[in-house]
Amino acid sequence: MKKRSKVIMIVITGAAILIGSIWLINESSYPNVPAFDDHFTRKFLNKDEKADDGFYEFKSKTGQYTMWFPEEYQVLHKNREDYAINNDSYESWWAVYNEEVEGKTQANYIKTEFLTSNPADESIHVEALFKRRFGLSIPNKIENSQTRIYYQSAYIYFKGTEKRVIVDKKKHIPNTYLAYVADKRSNKIVPAINIKAVMKKKSKNGF
Repeated sequence: MKKRSKVIMIVITGAAILIGSIWLINESSYPNVPAFDDHFTRKFLNKDEKADDGFYEFKSKTGQYTMWFPEEYQVLHKNREDYAINNDSYESWWAVYNEEVEGKTQANYIKTEFLTSNPADESIHVEALFKRRFGLSIPNKIENSQTRIYYQSAYIYFKGTEKRVIVDKKKHIPNTYLAYVADKRSNKIVPAINIKAVMKKKSKNGF
C-alpha cells in the first residue's frame, strides 16, 4: 500500500512539474510588456505582429477591424460596462495605463466603440462629437481608398466648473486625442478617444 502511495505521489509530482514547465514555456513566449501581462488583453493582440515601436496589432472580437494598441495599456473587463460586444455589429471597450508623473499617478484612458451609423449623417455626427469635446465644428481630416479619418487633439482642463480647451500645441501639449474613423465600403464607424486626465497625489500606502 505504501509503495502504491509513493508511486502515486511521484506521478502527481511529475505531472505538476510538467504542467508548470509547459506554463512557463508558454508564458515566456509572450512579450514582456503590460499588455501581455493581462490575460484578457492578450486575447486581442497578436504577439508576433508588432505594428510599430511600442505597439501591437489589436484585432476586434467582432472581426471587423484592427488597430495599433499601445503596449503599456490593458483592456478593462471587471465591470460589465468596461467591455461589451454584440456579435459582429457592436463592440465597446476601455483600456487604461497608470504612470508616475512627478510623484503623482496619472491615469491614461482609451475609450473605443465600433458601431453602425448612417453615412448620410456622418457630417452631423462628426460635428456634434468634436464640438461637444473640443468646441470645434471642423476637425482635421485624412482619407484613403478605404476610410475617412477625422481627428483632433487639445489640452482640456477646468477652471472651476468652466471647461477650457487649448488646441494650439505651441501653447500646451495635448492631453486629449479624439478620432472618428468611417469605413467607405459600409456603414461601420469607430469613434475613439485617448485621455490623459486624472492626476492623484500618491499617498504613503501607495494608493
